[in-house]
Amino acid sequence: MVLEREQFSCPVEATLFLIGGKYKCLILWHLIERPLHYMELQRLIPRATAKMLSQQLRDLEAQGMLRREVLPEKPPRTLYSLTDFGRSAVPVLEAMCSWGAEVLDCGGCPGTRE
Repeated sequence: MVLEREQFSCPVEATLFLIGGKYKCLILWHLIERPLHYMELQRLIPRATAKMLSQQLRDLEAQGMLRREVLPEKPPRTLYSLTDFGRSAVPVLEAMCSWGAEVLDCGGCPGTRE
């Protein structure tokens, strides 16, 4: 996906356009370690309805941040993984986790890789 500078008033707006959906950051966060099947993502993000999760996954795929692979199994399963472009958002997600942990004063996020 190519973003045009003229589309946005500042870089923060462009960032929010890409990862500002209701569950986009969580999806990307859970895919940092390894590719996941749709059902695994659904279990990891229980507040997301199936419709919302599917929409957010479609948006991230259209934006070039994740790759969707349909595995030829019975029944077919869908595997999601980060693209190189998606991986470029990892420092942003890690900074969000650190800042959120400070705000919550809890010392870290589930799944923090430290």
